[in-house]
Amino acid sequence: MRTLELTAARDAVRSTAAALLALLWVVDPLDGTREFSSGDRTDWAVQVALVEGDTPVFGVVALPACGIELDTGTALQCAPGPGGPLRIAVSRTRPPAVAEQLADALGAELVPLGSVGAKTVAVIDGTADLYVHAGGQYEWDSAAPVAVARAAGLEACRIDGSPLRYNQPDPYLPDLLIARPAVAAAVRAVLKSLLLPA
Repeated sequence: MRTLELTAARDAVRSTAAALLALLWVVDPLDGTREFSSGDRTDWAVQVALVEGDTPVFGVVALPACGIELDTGTALQCAPGPGGPLRIAVSRTRPPAVAEQLADALGAELVPLGSVGAKTVAVIDGTADLYVHAGGQYEWDSAAPVAVARAAGLEACRIDGSPLRYNQPDPYLPDLLIARPAVAAAVRAVLKSLLLPA
């Protein structure tokens, strides 16, 4: 019972603070814990974002095991896409059913990776065309990757196309889509058809 009381008190403090803060730092010191702890994977990240209002305006995504650091303060450009069938970056351990349905509908291939940062970097560096996630994340999982993705010219939104909003009383975000502009509209249209009730 004490844990529930502490959680409720913490959430009340966070809710009040979120309403008052115009700027919020969002830090994920280790995104991709499973990958990091395996000892032989490189798809984990360190992520820091600055949120103004409800929008990430600055972000850093570092993949230390790969020697990669991307930030919104430097010019970011997407590499050419992989060519061939579309490639969809998905969670290595829990790919969402909607990603598999999307892949079937588009004749696409799934690219399983660890952290949100690693999947976002895959879209930026041309390893994948898009990243789709459903099943829940928290603001610290995606704030920095979304800032970096947008700085690189990618689209980032909820899978139904609605905006991502950060610095909210509840830090839970149900889903995420990061896509190259050339494929974003088509992907959103297919996702919309998949999400409509039968």
